[in-house]
Formats: sequence, C-alpha cells, structure tokens
Amino acid sequence: MTSAETDTVTHSDDDLIAFARSRQDALVALTRALVRVPSETPPSDTAAVVEVARQALADVPGLDMRVVESVPPVQNLVARLPGGKPGPTLVLSGHLDTYPIGERAAWTQDPLGGEIVEGRLYGRGSGDMKGGCAALMETVRIFAEHMRPFPGELLLVLAGDEERMGELGTQWLIDNVPEVTGDGVIVADVGGPALPRLGEKGMLWVELTAEGQQAHGAHVHAGRNAVDAMIDALSDLRALEDLPATAPEEADRVMREAATKEGADGPAARRTMQRVTVNVGTFSGGVSPNLVPARAQAALDIRIPLGVSLERLRDALSAIMARHPAVRWEETRAYEPTWTPLASPIARAMTGAAEAMFGPRAVVDMRVGGSDSRLWRRAGFDTVCHGLTALNLGAPDECCAVDELSTITAVQCLAARRFLGA
Repeated sequence: MTSAETDTVTHSDDDLIAFARSRQDALVALTRALVRVPSETPPSDTAAVVEVARQALADVPGLDMRVVESVPPVQNLVARLPGGKPGPTLVLSGHLDTYPIGERAAWTQDPLGGEIVEGRLYGRGSGDMKGGCAALMETVRIFAEHMRPFPGELLLVLAGDEERMGELGTQWLIDNVPEVTGDGVIVADVGGPALPRLGEKGMLWVELTAEGQQAHGAHVHAGRNAVDAMIDALSDLRALEDLPATAPEEADRVMREAATKEGADGPAARRTMQRVTVNVGTFSGGVSPNLVPARAQAALDIRIPLGVSLERLRDALSAIMARHPAVRWEETRAYEPTWTPLASPIARAMTGAAEAMFGPRAVVDMRVGGSDSRLWRRAGFDTVCHGLTALNLGAPDECCAVDELSTITAVQCLAARRFLGA
C-alpha cells in the first residue's frame, strides 16, 4: 500500500467553501451549457444533454463514467469516484430532463438561452434541476482534485427521466444497474440552500370514468348525464382532504420547529404539506351542448402527508366511490409518503453542513412536492433533498439565483465530507 493510499487529506470547512466559491464561474458556464440543450419530458430525449455532462466531467481525475440507456431515447449518466480508502458510498442524484417549455410567447427570456439578468439565470430546467446537477458535478470535481484519498466513494447518478415520475430514470437504474447503490443519498432537487428536506408527501393518481345514457338535450328525462355523475363523485371526493394526519413524532417536531423559523415555507405551503390534497388535473365529457353526455372522464392527483398511509387513503376512496356506482375508478400511480430519520448518517451530515454554512438560518423540513428522493427511500436508502430555491418552477421564465450555485455546492461538499469521514 502506497503512502498516497494511507495518508488522509484534511481540509477545513472553510477550505471546502473556498473550493466551491472558486468554481462559481465554472458552475454558471456548466448550468448554461446544460440549459441550452433541450431535454423536455416527454419525450425525455436526453442523449445530447448527457453528452454535455459527460464532456464536462471528462477531465476529472479518477472518475469512471458510463452512459446507460433505459429505453430509447432516455439516457442516464452514472459516474463513480473511488476515494482510495475503505468507506461508505454517497450517491449524488440528479435529473437532466425538464418540464415542457410550453408557449414560448409567455417567456420574456429565451427558454433555451441560459441568459443572466439581474443575478438570475433563465431557462427551462435552470432550477429544476440542471443547476443542481451542475453543483453535484462540481462537488465530484472538488473531491477528485482536492480530497483524495478519502474514505469510500462518490457515485454520481444523473437520470434522464424524473418529470414523468422517474420510472425510466432513477427507478430504472435502481432496478437494473447493480452498481447504482449506496449508503446514503443527496438529491439536488429544488428546496433552498439553507433548507435540507428529510421527507416528502406520497401520492395516488386516479382515473375516473362515468358512464351514462346519451339523449337529446331537450329531453334530459330520456338520458343519464355522465358529467353530472362525475361532478357528484368529485364533490364527494373532496372529503378525502379532511382525513386526519398524525405525522410520526420526530417529523411532526421537525415541521413545527421549521414553522417558527424565518426562510422556511410559509403558512399556505405548510398547510398543504400537512394535509391530503385532491387536485382534479383533467376533466372531459360530452360531445355537444345539446346532447346529454354518455361519458365523462377525470384524472386526480391526490397527495398524501406523513401520517396517512396509502391503505387508509384507498379505504376512504373506496367507501366514497361505493356511493357512485356509475363511476369507475382505477389507480395509475401510487407512492407512500417518505421520511429519513434525523439520526441517519446522511441526515446528520446534511444538517451539520447546513448549520456550518448558515448557522441558525438552517432549517430542516419536509418537502411539499415530489422528487426522486421517494424512489431512493422506497428502495431502502436514507436520502436528503437539498438544492436551489424554486423560482417559476415549471412556469415561463424559470430561473435560478446565480449566487446560489456555489452555495449549494459548498453545502453538498460539507455534507459529503461529514458523511464519508473525509
């Protein structure tokens, strides 16, 4: 064994923060390069953006990379950086696909331009989450150039599908690529630099179909209105939002403490975080105003807080729908709410890193929206979500704050150092 393999490189928190700050220009350039390559879901054609990421990492010493295609055209990048000493594996998880751009006329900045205006970098995916991917990539570079040898290894996983729930991205990689595993995970999705997120809501997607009897609109007595049947069912389903939610004691304490801190999610988001919500995402029915509709369809996105299980929600849903025999229902996607314990090594590492960076401004909390964190947790991996502040998420003029790029990189470096014992 060589001296290089036995010696430990030691750097202070201040050193790591300085390394991250020194990469600010590179972070901006990398984020802009990623934003300028379209990777909308659908279709999740990520070949070009994965190639940009691969080339950006090509000169990182000691990094082993490979591109993995789940199904065409979804490509994913997996890169491993061995530290040279025995130790745990830390997974750094991101996604390179984006929401659709939508109507370009609604944007005031080019959605593929990566333009910087008044300290904000604009473009689809800038915040969600190409900026976060850039931070993870630079974290790997900093460890390769400044921290080796270190215990364990870093595993960078940049998925090509997250926006359609990760089934062809992170979930596929967990299921099909044996080396995609680890002892803790950081998902660099949006949330805020000082706001590590230890849990998120579950969800149940439901498709409803109402059957009626078509008739002339002047002779409503001769028909059965499927739209009316659907509206009645949807109105009753609002009762799901009244299901009481009693979160586990630790999570409840974390959320109550977060509610008292400046910079945490506000009252409206907090109410959403802690209750069942029912969103009617799509609705259709009928073919003409002067006909009684024979068919109606709707799709629901039901989000589930900690303290409400899928089983309990399904039971309540079944009881409601039993009163509406004209309406069939089918679930199309389901995830339990998830939580990573505060005592887990990755939670301790990330909360310690945030506190070192921000002091009392650091806030540990839940997350309102979903992320690939739930997939890692469901597979048994303790996971923390930490990333940029969400600015116009999924909307026109999506952007990220330029100065947050090196900040989240610094926090992730501090967390990685603590987790690996480097």
